[in-house]
Amino acid sequence: MKKIYFIALIALCSCTVQKINKTLTKSDVFKKGHLGFMLTDPAKEKPLVAINEDKYFIPASNTKLFTFYTSYTVLGDEKVNGLNYLERGDSLIFWGTGDPSLLHPDLQDSTVIGFLRKSDKKLFLIDNFDQVDAFGPGWSWDWYNAYYATERSAFPIYGNVVRFSKDSTQSGFDTYPSYFEDKLIPASGPPSYLTFRRDRFKNEYQYFTPESEKNFERDIPFVTSAEFAAQLLSEKLDKKVSLISGENYLKLDPKKLQSAPADSIYAQMMKISDNFLAEQLMLLVSDQLNNRLSTREAIDYAKENLLNDLPDEPMWYDGSGLSSRNMFTPRSIIALLGKIRAEVPLEKIKAYFPAGGESGTIRNWYPADEGQPPYIYAKTGTLSMSNALSGYLITKSGKILHFSCLMNNYQIPSSQLKTELQKVLYMIHEKY
Repeated sequence: MKKIYFIALIALCSCTVQKINKTLTKSDVFKKGHLGFMLTDPAKEKPLVAINEDKYFIPASNTKLFTFYTSYTVLGDEKVNGLNYLERGDSLIFWGTGDPSLLHPDLQDSTVIGFLRKSDKKLFLIDNFDQVDAFGPGWSWDWYNAYYATERSAFPIYGNVVRFSKDSTQSGFDTYPSYFEDKLIPASGPPSYLTFRRDRFKNEYQYFTPESEKNFERDIPFVTSAEFAAQLLSEKLDKKVSLISGENYLKLDPKKLQSAPADSIYAQMMKISDNFLAEQLMLLVSDQLNNRLSTREAIDYAKENLLNDLPDEPMWYDGSGLSSRNMFTPRSIIALLGKIRAEVPLEKIKAYFPAGGESGTIRNWYPADEGQPPYIYAKTGTLSMSNALSGYLITKSGKILHFSCLMNNYQIPSSQLKTELQKVLYMIHEKY
């Protein structure tokens, strides 16, 4: 009887796999562009479904899977290094590690502020900003006003953004940090909504005043520099921070001050697909490895030491996935998901990854049946004509499957792709 049941189960699984494969390959929606899809059951030697699995695709924010794995492996899941510093006589000499948490509007870490405020020494910030380009390779120049392209820097403060926010009880709006309140210029424009626009090269902002009483929150990048970081830091500390070149000091082994929990940065980066946090994490990796800030060096280290067993070499250029130069294959992403699953506890994966129908970038997609826990934990990816979803699918039978779906060159609304993919993933959840 057991043998008959086992054979029947195999036949059922085989029919389900055939149906999944047919649904993907015969879909009128998926035919409109280039689809790469791979589905695996870790308990089996062969993939369940493999469509263009060896072809390279632009992954958009699926790149953050590589950033996450690299960061988790190198930095761990405790606190990140918030400051490099040396004490010399009556001087405290310090410089940035790329840590994004300092006074960040969401992370709100003030460890560095407390440390510097308590010091009775003269404060000197070393200018190591030349180690970091504000924009990544392949980024568009006209993204300067968008939060998704917040400038990268050696010593971020306030998340390198100005947050404008309002609730329904306010007639005006709040500005964080308050330094920018006198940098705002009213502009004429549509009264039914509010928007903020920064001058391309200066930290001056125009805004439209809303008539609406609706709540809002907008994060707009500011132009970064070592001088500006020292100025903002001096104002916050209410004590002078002098900027120095200090090239010789950068060659020494510094003391390191731990700041924010890495867990909180990973979760924020993965759930809302925060590009700024992803970029800064790669700088933190570089700092941890060699006391320098270089995304390229962090990527090269990861490719040589952590990802050299992937089936296809990652074409990897930034931490966030904003660059269209990034290209990965579905089977390499599947291999990476296997490495994550083997090294990161499942409860942490669930805490870091967006959950279908519940949290992050897929809170409105891939919902479970009413009253049931999420069955999709996956990372999204979105660029012009590029969509992706890769992660873990929990079936009703209790299996944890790994999947990667990369979609390029579709000239249809992404909602159509998501609707079609949602049907496929639910079928897998229900039938396999």
